[in-house]
Amino acid sequence: MRALSQLKTLLSPEAWLKAQLPGTLGHAALSRLHSLGHLVRSPFGGTRGTPAPTLTLDGDCRAGRVYLVGAGSGDVELLTLKAARLLQQADAVVYDRLVGGDVLALIPTGRERYYVGKERGHHSVPQEEIGALLVKLAGQGKSVVRLKGGDPGIFGRMGEELAALVEAGIQAEIVPGITAASAAAAGMGIPLTDRAHAQQLRFITAQLCRKDGEPDWATLARQDETLIFYMGLTKVDAICNGLRHAGLPDDWPIMLVANASLPEQASLVGTLADMPASLAASPLPSPCLIVVGSVVRMVADSPAARHMATPAGHAGRTAH
Repeated sequence: MRALSQLKTLLSPEAWLKAQLPGTLGHAALSRLHSLGHLVRSPFGGTRGTPAPTLTLDGDCRAGRVYLVGAGSGDVELLTLKAARLLQQADAVVYDRLVGGDVLALIPTGRERYYVGKERGHHSVPQEEIGALLVKLAGQGKSVVRLKGGDPGIFGRMGEELAALVEAGIQAEIVPGITAASAAAAGMGIPLTDRAHAQQLRFITAQLCRKDGEPDWATLARQDETLIFYMGLTKVDAICNGLRHAGLPDDWPIMLVANASLPEQASLVGTLADMPASLAASPLPSPCLIVVGSVVRMVADSPAARHMATPAGHAGRTAH
């Protein structure tokens, strides 16, 4: 915990500026981190010393290049070190709605910021304009971070932005982030895959749950895998009905997790049959992730759960 606290302090904008080494974490900072050596104890007895860890954050944020960076699931401590470094170095940051204030606080004062978030029911910046903005900024010789919630390559329209950069001859680099599925499962204390429950894992965009583009429910209605539906809060009824009609039993487990990894995380745990009514009785906020599969049954007994989820249809909603 002390090491984590030190690292958070060192990654603050104030510490970075005091280091006066814009391309590195700073020699003083590295010296402090280097001192965090440790002993490795064998489960069969005995100990052995290990070299003190080395942490170098000395990469370059190059002018005229765009970095497509994952901001993680919301908790600033789940941000990668590389993402934090790039936020400290970039001339301009183009960010989405789901990027939290704690993450944005890592951007030094005076750097350019561009909000291009999309929100249901509100005006949003067209995707073509976002691509054009990235090209314009990089074309001006600026180093640009395109900051996306979660992982930029999972339902983040990264492919469209890469295409715009390719067409303009702009170099790009991808920095992955922790996606909402991983954060939601961790917060609820369960794995996404398990030998006794799920040998497969699928990510699905609930945007397909429309009259003209429904998923192939028959291929999804399996009992040996975990299904993760993104952006599906308004599609819960369609998802539950589609999977039930395709053959999954009425009592098949389903879990909804809103604001995964954040202090305001909230959840509902229930079955395909009762979840629509439970959600109507205890609404959850967006963003919300939907997990379907028998791994959900592990929540009740997990020692890693951040809270105990109550079956839908009883108390229904849990939050912390």
